[in-house]
Amino acid sequence: MTSAPWLSLTIWIPIAFGVAVLAFNDRHAATVRRIALIGAVLGLAVSLPLYTGFNTQTSAMQFVELAPWIPRFSINYNLGVDGISVLFILLNSFITVLVVIAGWASITKRVAQYMAAFLIMSGLLNGVFAALDAMLFYVFFEATLIPMFIIIGVWGGPNRVYAALKFFLYTLLGSLLMLVSFLYLYDKSGGSFSIQDWWRLPLPLGVQILLFFGFLLGFAVKVPMWPVHTWLPDAHVEAPTGGSVILAAIMLKMGGYGFLRFSLPMFPVASHLLGPLVFWMSAIAIVYTSLVALVQEDMKKLIAYSSVAHMGFVTMGLFSLDAQGVQGAVFQMVSHGLVSGALFLCVGVVYDRMHTREISAYGGLARRMPLYAFALMLFTMANVGLPGTSGFVGEFLTLIGAFAASTWVALGATTGVILSAAYALWLYRRVAFGALDKPSLAAIADLEPREVLVLAPLALLVVYYGVHPQPILDASQASVDALLRGVGAALASAAKAAAYAQL
Repeated sequence: MTSAPWLSLTIWIPIAFGVAVLAFNDRHAATVRRIALIGAVLGLAVSLPLYTGFNTQTSAMQFVELAPWIPRFSINYNLGVDGISVLFILLNSFITVLVVIAGWASITKRVAQYMAAFLIMSGLLNGVFAALDAMLFYVFFEATLIPMFIIIGVWGGPNRVYAALKFFLYTLLGSLLMLVSFLYLYDKSGGSFSIQDWWRLPLPLGVQILLFFGFLLGFAVKVPMWPVHTWLPDAHVEAPTGGSVILAAIMLKMGGYGFLRFSLPMFPVASHLLGPLVFWMSAIAIVYTSLVALVQEDMKKLIAYSSVAHMGFVTMGLFSLDAQGVQGAVFQMVSHGLVSGALFLCVGVVYDRMHTREISAYGGLARRMPLYAFALMLFTMANVGLPGTSGFVGEFLTLIGAFAASTWVALGATTGVILSAAYALWLYRRVAFGALDKPSLAAIADLEPREVLVLAPLALLVVYYGVHPQPILDASQASVDALLRGVGAALASAAKAAAYAQL
């Protein structure tokens, strides 16, 4: 136990500030923005001790909090983090501060409700990554849908209602089989919802396979994996800038995190046997969505399809069951959170000025917006996976893991890397280069200080982790090694049992 309930603070401080700002209306918009920023900064501040006090040499859960919640059903308020989940809490708390600042001037109606939705969602997302009780996890996991549904449906574009409903239905329905699987595991464990207890359950192969698919649908929709990815482009296009940033940077990571926390440790033999299925789904996602991105005319939709492709590297790395592949997947999730969030913020910068996301409406911005062109170039290069940026490290490690498991899948994924360079550079050339001949762009202004304040930290982190990835790799190494040791032991036991059965 620690001297302060840091995990509870990371959850409930943003939620408390989110509820507090609802007491104000639009006449107090300036006050609302200041309170929201204080809440977001405090949320980040209380997450920092998780990193400074974290012991990277152990895979055990740290900063554990345990209290009874619904004792009759053995449901507990049980929190804790390992080297994987602590990274996502830090990422979420950091991105929340940037989103609040990014919406400072662009959101002028229902400001209190807008800021409240993001603060409450930040706390709920931290709850997802900290929960060690399965029902607590499920409550946080599903509750995150509500603020995002509101964000898209209220502050989104012309088709916001359709996009919000599609997002809500896809993600909710995908979780129902997971809930059924939870109830089975609760019964099988003798009445425990402890995730750590479930890791030790000796499940027959047939049961593992059924439960694997139960969890696969819920997490695949969140990632999202092909072919259940179609909700994402619609949600991104219609969502306001802040909604797209949180959706890409944090919410998609719940799927990858779910595979790490549930599927791999609980169903190791099924994960090994069905790994090729996930591999090919990942390879198809990388190549197919990259090809679709090549023909997009909307900047947001192009980046949305790019997100599906890059998350394909994550699922590919996870199910390689290789130390470098899994660590690469964790690194890729953090890197993608920074890079994709930055790209959507870059789109928001020009959208706030021109109120269009059509690529054809731009051209030659480097002449009028050199700072913006530089920032967009840096994040585009990171999205491509240029060495020296964080995007390279994650993709490189996942490809190493993929080659160890399947040369053909790795070859397909490598093709996706080439395609990502094609659509990303095509986008940058059409937006930043060329003649500045459109009258509407003649007076467009470069980045404001507030926009520099938002993009500069992301740029620094993308470069820093590109040349010095060790902090992320060190934090996750012990947890990844422990996970793979458990998977290896389960596979060895299954092989031994099969050998005895043949005698």
